[in-house]
Amino acid sequence: MIYLQLFLAFLRIGAFSFGGGYAAMPLIQEEVVNHYHWISMADFTDLVTISQMTPGPIAINAATFIGLQMAGPLGAVAATLGDVLPSCVVVTIIAIIYTKYRKLSLLQGVLKTLRPAVVALIFTAGLLILLPALGLPSALELRMCAWFLIALVMLRKLHWDPILVMVLTGVMELIAQLLM
Repeated sequence: MIYLQLFLAFLRIGAFSFGGGYAAMPLIQEEVVNHYHWISMADFTDLVTISQMTPGPIAINAATFIGLQMAGPLGAVAATLGDVLPSCVVVTIIAIIYTKYRKLSLLQGVLKTLRPAVVALIFTAGLLILLPALGLPSALELRMCAWFLIALVMLRKLHWDPILVMVLTGVMELIAQLLM
């Protein structure tokens, strides 16, 4: 039963996390800490650290680590397969569709629309890890929300390059820290 639970939990995570491992962290936390109670929040913070230190994608490392802790090597295989299966299926389907319809403006619009959602997921992941771990003051939380909203405007309304937006928001935070 645990193998099926691991597979299905990470299947949901793999199916609904867009934008990479950091974007998947809130979903992983929801499943393994809040829903199934497989690990504590402190262990989740350790999991993030271990997943970053080991080679490979963070979400896959996290799935393997949780699966191994909960059910041994077979649990690691079940969780990892659950995590990667949706991506394999979706990427195969998208590659077929994209090669056929890549010039369609509707498709280009959908891709542009997904960018802010990915930024929001990464932002949420950062807050979920930083706030409980460091006990950050509320002024920092508000400032981070402001940077997120500024970045969102730069990306969606001004159509700035995402890398430029990341650099600028990082510089703005650095300046804010130096002034405080």
